[in-house]
Amino acid sequence: MNTIREYPAKFWLLFGGTFINRAATSLIWPFLTIFMKQQLEVALTTITLLFTIRSIAGFVSSSVVSPVMDRVGRKWVMVISTVAMGLILIAMANLTSLMAWAVLIGLYGAVSPMFQVGSSTMVADIIEDNDKRPEAYALIRMITNAGIAIGPAIGGLLIAVSFVMTYYVAAGVLLILAVLTIIYLPETLPQQANEDATAQSSSGSYREVLRDHLFTAMVGVYILALMAYGLMFILLPVYAVENFAIEEGQTGLIIMVNALMVVLLQYKMTQFTKRFRPLQMMALGTLLYAIGVGSVAWGRSLPAFMLSMVVVTTGELIINPTAMALAAELAPVKMRARYMGVFTLSFTIAAGIGPVIGGYLNDHIAPVAIWYGGAFIAALAASGFLVLARMRLADDAPSATVRPVTSSLAVNKRV
Repeated sequence: MNTIREYPAKFWLLFGGTFINRAATSLIWPFLTIFMKQQLEVALTTITLLFTIRSIAGFVSSSVVSPVMDRVGRKWVMVISTVAMGLILIAMANLTSLMAWAVLIGLYGAVSPMFQVGSSTMVADIIEDNDKRPEAYALIRMITNAGIAIGPAIGGLLIAVSFVMTYYVAAGVLLILAVLTIIYLPETLPQQANEDATAQSSSGSYREVLRDHLFTAMVGVYILALMAYGLMFILLPVYAVENFAIEEGQTGLIIMVNALMVVLLQYKMTQFTKRFRPLQMMALGTLLYAIGVGSVAWGRSLPAFMLSMVVVTTGELIINPTAMALAAELAPVKMRARYMGVFTLSFTIAAGIGPVIGGYLNDHIAPVAIWYGGAFIAALAASGFLVLARMRLADDAPSATVRPVTSSLAVNKRV
């Protein structure tokens, strides 16, 4: 009850909407690589290139839409995104050609980041206290993963009956969510931010974002970490099915391990990790990515792959809310959606590059090479975060004795 009273009602409305969104999309997406492989009968590299198309579309879309959110608000962009996702899933239900998949995957990639950017930005709008933001993002991640846990479990049952029916169910839930958002979720754009954005002649520019060298460097290294992390969700299911005769429905259990760990452990983990410097925690989390992804290479059974997911998820519990809270605090109020848009693009870019590298390693070297490559990328990212942490600590050293740290997430002292 204390946790409920700490946050306003509109945060909990966003909390519930996030759950519905993730549960609906997770009915389909964990099984999509398998479905496309069966329908199209093409090489895995070709399948992963479709995800690259999705990422490129998401990159362009987020770049355009984030400044719009800074000017006109978050809510209606999220509504449009949700309706569009539902309609695209209906259109996907009976696709059989590669070209059609390329078009619709691109469209889906264009609209899906809008909800994520809006949601992340709304959290920063609603929770103005920097001390409470890490836990707020942890709660959003908990409910996100509750949806991800429930979605594949229900989706696996529905897919056993009909893939087409599963698409229709997912689309129907998204359309209902759009109606609920219109009725119940208020706009959160700060009035001052709206006035500042409207007054700026270059309000759509990302120049100021790119000048924030700490932020851009953090996002760049974070992309590397997410490239390794994403292999567990996009390529591990098809790797397990094709190489170890694991049933398709059982691959959802691997993803469920991740989701349940986040639901059960994320909030407490974030309460602990926020005591430490963010970039050092991000380095630790990424090191666990390297260990977990690399361990898949030695797995031969479903329990082994689930154990690898446990290691990776432990890293995720450390790194993700820490990174989101750091991005939100670095963002000026008038450019909050742009900062969160660029941050969200890290997921999109990683999802477009990581699977292609993994698919190439699978097709041209060996399936097991996916995991050695992913471990190497994650190790590079961990090293990058350590370098950033040490550089920032060195910059702060001369003033360290002048003023004590008063905030649990004071960027000037803890980054």
